Amino acid sequence: MARLTLNGRDREISAPDDMPLLWALRDLEGLTGAKYGCGAGLCGACTVHLDGVAVRSCQTPLSACEGRSVVTIEGLHPEGDHPVQAAWRELNVPQCGYCQSGQIMQAASLLAENPRPSDDDILRAMEGNICRCGCYERIVAAVRHAATGS
Repeated sequence: MARLTLNGRDREISAPDDMPLLWALRDLEGLTGAKYGCGAGLCGACTVHLDGVAVRSCQTPLSACEGRSVVTIEGLHPEGDHPVQAAWRELNVPQCGYCQSGQIMQAASLLAENPRPSDDDILRAMEGNICRCGCYERIVAAVRHAATGS
């Protein structure tokens, strides 16, 4: 069992300590925004924030979340209006959309740490998030837009 703050609410999740956070979120909490992609932490589709830092939930055991704060795409902003989410909509970033919650969570973590990233900073931060549709130019433009408003 793990006690944690999930999207701003105190939660007690009864599951084995070694259960990947991804499955606890999806199967036990009904939060399906984080997606299963590779299961090895290589694609970024399952990205969530753990104490404000982007992590791969498929590789994060539930026990690592004890007493900590987890934020999923569902909890990033109550109305879906985080600057990154707004930029994604304004620039029509997604094509198929499968990876986008992970992309958005990675970008939000970057901007929390570095509010004015250079394009090189954006590329480095986002390089572990794979987009099978190849929307990388739009992703970089949206992160830049979220940071600068233009």
